[in-house]
Amino acid sequence: MRIQKLVRIRQNFPDRRLPDVAAAVRKELEEADWANRVPAGSRIAVGVGSRGIQNIAIIVKAVVDYWKSRDVNPFIIPVMGSHGAATAEGQADVLAHYGITEATMGAPVVSSLDVVNVGKTSDGIDVSMDRNAFESDGVMLCGRVKWHTDFEGSLESGIHKMMAIGLGKWEGAKRYHCWALRLGMETVIRHVGEVVMNTGKMLGGLAIMEDAHHNTAEVCALGVEGMAEREAELLARVKSWKANIPVEALDFLILDEIGKNISGAGMDTKVVNRGVNLGPNCWDDVPKITRIFIRGLSALSYGNAVGMGMADVANDRLLVGLNFQATWINSLTASTTQPAFTPMHFPTDAECLDRLLPTCGHLDTQDCSIVWIRNTMELGELLVSENLIAELRQNPDIEILGESEEAPFDSEGNLISVFEPAAVSH
Repeated sequence: MRIQKLVRIRQNFPDRRLPDVAAAVRKELEEADWANRVPAGSRIAVGVGSRGIQNIAIIVKAVVDYWKSRDVNPFIIPVMGSHGAATAEGQADVLAHYGITEATMGAPVVSSLDVVNVGKTSDGIDVSMDRNAFESDGVMLCGRVKWHTDFEGSLESGIHKMMAIGLGKWEGAKRYHCWALRLGMETVIRHVGEVVMNTGKMLGGLAIMEDAHHNTAEVCALGVEGMAEREAELLARVKSWKANIPVEALDFLILDEIGKNISGAGMDTKVVNRGVNLGPNCWDDVPKITRIFIRGLSALSYGNAVGMGMADVANDRLLVGLNFQATWINSLTASTTQPAFTPMHFPTDAECLDRLLPTCGHLDTQDCSIVWIRNTMELGELLVSENLIAELRQNPDIEILGESEEAPFDSEGNLISVFEPAAVSH
């Protein structure tokens, strides 16, 4: 097998991190009219999702502390559809892994899949809501606003999506994804969100925005009034910060890991240019990628390997920690099947490369361009093949960090990752 030597590079993204995340959360809530109108003694549900959001424990603790300072009684609910294998215990475990427990937050974590029906959209969609949230005196959601991996719109991932897919729990998530095949996901989350807000139970949400380094860059306390318009503005801003692989096209992408903590699709489809229903190279302004190789599954994905079906090949180690039940439940709930397909897999990284590089369209595999990343959230430092360096030198935001070197393999034929901490779970 002949492959290009690799060069380590850095993308120099703007650093937008907040100097004090907890203080920023507190300030936003103190200045929010909707939060200040909540009377003392109220019992408030604080919804938290399953994504790997930077500083999420700090953010949720600051929210809890704010409510307690106003003599309000907060409790935390998982807001995550079918994640955590669609069980109450599994969803509480996901939060616990992020450091969100009653002991650390100073508020109960109440996890249940029980829902109540709260109405019907103009399209005829029955709307479900977490029973504990509905029986509270008010609900606020803590969620990251960002692009969605399955569709393009002015509202994608954020507070509105949590109101639908998350607050609807497993029952609602299945129904909404089914309707989305006919109406489109943005239409579904907008219309379901309207019904949820009309219950009078929604107070608002804390929108979290991250920069290209996945630092917490901004937090915004959104009230129900004008929420959709404000969230759309935040999404447009966050999209302008998005990190990409900095080349026009490449033959072979190596990922150390995928996982639900990284992206709802295991890997960000708008980085790897795949669509769960749209196939390969379906997004504009994203590099064209011929083949994708997954080396492993993040331990924080709890065995959920959804997204693996968008890859062309994987190391056998991906299957070691794979929970097919969790993966299939998540994929079926989302009304998608391909992301749960098992890709071709071989026992070593060397064999994966040896088998797939010849399928990239070059008679000599040494002509294949290669990019190696830890995961799709971490694009600050990458390894790239020598034949991409001339293109990258034209980009003033790219820093070449060293000389070209042979790909580092261990004695068993597996790549030795340069990314720290070690990303591949065995």
